[in-house]
Amino acid sequence: MSVNSQVADVVILGAGVIGLSCAYQLLRAGQSVIVLDRQGPGAGSSHGNCGTLTPSHAPPLAEPALLRRALTWIGRSDAPLYIKPRLDPALLNWLLRFALRCRASAVEESTRARAAILKQSSVILESMIADSGIDCEYRAEGLLYVFRDYQALDEYADLPAQMQRLGLSAKLLDRAQMHAAEPALNDSVIGGLLHENDAQLRPDRYVAELTRLVLEYGGQIVEQAEVRSFERSGSRVRAVTTRDGRRYSAANIVSALGAWSPKLLAELGLAVPIQPGKGYSITYTRPANAPRLPLVLKERSVCVTSWDSGYRIGSTMEFSGYDDGLNERRLAALERAAREYLVDPVGPTVMERWQGWRPMVYDDLPLIGLAPGFDNLWLATGHGMLGVSMSAATGVLIRQLMLGQSTDIDPSPYEPKRVVKLKAA
Repeated sequence: MSVNSQVADVVILGAGVIGLSCAYQLLRAGQSVIVLDRQGPGAGSSHGNCGTLTPSHAPPLAEPALLRRALTWIGRSDAPLYIKPRLDPALLNWLLRFALRCRASAVEESTRARAAILKQSSVILESMIADSGIDCEYRAEGLLYVFRDYQALDEYADLPAQMQRLGLSAKLLDRAQMHAAEPALNDSVIGGLLHENDAQLRPDRYVAELTRLVLEYGGQIVEQAEVRSFERSGSRVRAVTTRDGRRYSAANIVSALGAWSPKLLAELGLAVPIQPGKGYSITYTRPANAPRLPLVLKERSVCVTSWDSGYRIGSTMEFSGYDDGLNERRLAALERAAREYLVDPVGPTVMERWQGWRPMVYDDLPLIGLAPGFDNLWLATGHGMLGVSMSAATGVLIRQLMLGQSTDIDPSPYEPKRVVKLKAA
């Protein structure tokens, strides 16, 4: 065998939280695994997110109220949702399909499927952390939705009952209860909801610990390994070649490429309806009065998370293609939102200002399973804003499907063939 060629049972493309979760599960099942990444572990959207684990986010983004709110955000570059004006047929098609999902029946369908994988992932992840000694500042004490406007809070009056139907717990809290639960909130806060099934961790530390486990189980992680081409034979991908000319062959290939999936998989004739949804965050040293619980500042769609090692505000959704610039107006909007809700809104020192692309599918469900037209190419992508939250269950589901094991949850809602198309040769 050539020195420029390596063989494994499984080659995984992408060393983010999804790719590493798949690698960990497959290694534990006795498979040999090589993980390739164009940069290194956790260099993409796995790095700078707010680290919340949120079964509470089972309801999808695509819902009727979002369309109403989006109309008020048009033209505002600092709005929670911003679409950069440009002629982009793929984006326009995606937005149309997203809008068509904003109806009650589609919302219910997506909510049930999202709840199943989110709940399962929470159970698996908590067990993994306990059993493997993962040190990532994990805490399972819940998450607060925070409101300053009574009308906005009233829109969520039915959420506790909806969560209960999904086997989850959400409690409406009045002003006094909110301030008792979280003294870091200022006097403008009038109420909220406590999601008792949610948790948090520090995502960069979690990815570092997953990397450690993958290596300890005998996996190989190759950095600076940008995939350049695929070798295909009929319905099988025989190997991938990286930019430096190295060839990696395997019985099974897992594509966990995140927002890059459409670009890379187009070579195989696959049309993957993922748009890069750009998010931002700012990480600080801890403020004196840091929140005890992770927060979602609902009117501003901003997330706030505190760890012993730091403090982060983030979120927003921007569709501007693969533009990797930092939009100063959107970063300023994060700080402005924090000042509206918190006694001590920012930390004393900025440690990092970050942007990253989430892989957004228009139906708000991940792509987990065989790619249409292929016998050994598995997709594990399209997790949107919930990659960390869904990562543990995704790794288990890929392992179960690939090795022909019974699955813990119904895999059919996540099958790539529902939206991914194989173009005619």
